[in-house]
Amino acid sequence: MSFDGVFTHLVTNELTDLLVGGRISKIHQPYQNEIILVIRSKGKNHKLLLSAHPSYARIQLTDIAYQNPETPPNFVMMLRKYLDGAILTNISQIENDRVVHFTFNKRDELGDLQNILLVVELMGRHSTILLLNEANGKILDAIKHIGSSQNTYRSILPGAVYITPPKQDSLNPFTVSDVLLFDALSKLPEITAKALQQKFQGLGFDTAQELAFRLRKNENDKVMTWHQFFDSLHSGIPTLTVTETKEFFTPVPFSYLAENAISTTTYKNYSELLDAFYGDKAERDRVKQQGGQLLKKVENELVRNQTKLKKRQQTLKESEKAEEYRQKGELLTTFLHEVPKGVRAVTLMNYYDEDRPIAIKLNPALSPSQNAQKYFHRYQKLKNAVKLVYQQIDEAKAEIAYLESVLAQIEIAGPMDLDFIREELTTQGYLKKTTKRKKATTKSKPDEYLSSDGTTILVGKNNLQNDQLTLKTARKTDYWLHTKDIPGSHIIIKSSQPSENTILEAAELAAYFSKYRHSARVPVDLVQVKYIKKPNGAKPGYVIYENQKTYYITPESDIITRLKKQ
Repeated sequence: MSFDGVFTHLVTNELTDLLVGGRISKIHQPYQNEIILVIRSKGKNHKLLLSAHPSYARIQLTDIAYQNPETPPNFVMMLRKYLDGAILTNISQIENDRVVHFTFNKRDELGDLQNILLVVELMGRHSTILLLNEANGKILDAIKHIGSSQNTYRSILPGAVYITPPKQDSLNPFTVSDVLLFDALSKLPEITAKALQQKFQGLGFDTAQELAFRLRKNENDKVMTWHQFFDSLHSGIPTLTVTETKEFFTPVPFSYLAENAISTTTYKNYSELLDAFYGDKAERDRVKQQGGQLLKKVENELVRNQTKLKKRQQTLKESEKAEEYRQKGELLTTFLHEVPKGVRAVTLMNYYDEDRPIAIKLNPALSPSQNAQKYFHRYQKLKNAVKLVYQQIDEAKAEIAYLESVLAQIEIAGPMDLDFIREELTTQGYLKKTTKRKKATTKSKPDEYLSSDGTTILVGKNNLQNDQLTLKTARKTDYWLHTKDIPGSHIIIKSSQPSENTILEAAELAAYFSKYRHSARVPVDLVQVKYIKKPNGAKPGYVIYENQKTYYITPESDIITRLKKQ
């Protein structure tokens, strides 16, 4: 479902129970549209994520790691000025809309208590986060600045008076009286999701679809059915439902999805559910934003090398004509007296082919002798070229394989991995070294998983890490997996005698963390580390091996999630 008014209501209640009374200890803005507030409450630090992302706007607690920019953005500096050390006194949703107010209490420079309001509007591409002075209603700052030329209804600029989003003329589904509810439902010509959305505030399409499904099944007691649904939400079971075409996060298992569900997973709370649903999607989007320039550079290099390979292969194809050029030069030289001047072609007896006639093209501007020399020149040029062309083709293929592996690594990378991939490309000469002093970063580590029987499985996330993992970290008796002839991660099973089940789970990881993660029957090679070698001068991540066994795997993301949890 979408993050609608109903889900906003439930998450607000969950956050209120956990956070109200807590103190802000840290404030970060790791990404353009997202704020992280670290709130110390009930003896524990909680990471509150406020997202104004146009596609993934939400509020939740998160356990996902993030990386802060070297220079804090202006908005986060303003938040730190007013909210660092502040006490969270209240969290409230405005009606059943996707607008949430976080009220903080803090003393100003004079020691007077002041209320600061952090407003989060979850409105799709119009989503925003605003910092307000509650006393005068003026905007102190916002994560997105919008002037009157962009929005004639209201300006979102420092110093402007905050104007609330336009109110909906519809009923709040949580507080509507039975009389009004009965009247509204009775007057609907047909109970459909769209009709319910028009009558009631904050219903996303999926929520409205579930309500319509339940109401149609019990048309004789619509009011009771309505109350049963909303009562179930307060002690709900956060559920992730996967169908053939889509994933749905819902506060309780939705009946209308059950028929087409491939899998359902339940979670302890709404924030865990949202991490499971949005985590990978948001990560992909962040990588796309932050790694856009990196991706473009690698793609351009790939196209350049593919063009180079085509040219080399064309040169090799043309080299097959070298002998033909030599023969024509020899024939012209032998029968020079029979070749008239100024003609475009001549037919001579080919003593290389049982005196069969052969037509030889000529340049009429050149003499017969010069035409013969031109054929000899072509022959010599191709003969010299062919000496290097095989080596150049091998080099171009190696470059293409390496760049494709980097693209595959960018596809599976998280935002925190991009710096290491950028460092790798700089080391390999694809990017220029920057003289700007960078903040020290922690050493890149492979991802760690546990198989069903408790065996450790390590997954490399970039080519430098793959080399380190396979050639230095792994023991000779460990087992190594990689997709066959497909760019992807190096996988190490930390065992000399892994079970067949562990091998299959590691093969799932190898297939999933590869270019073909969305394909069926992906070939994965298994081999003991002692049979792996790295050729001299080979690019990072490239190895050769023997004595492998090949498995064919169809990767499934829920298995990966289970292995990560273990």
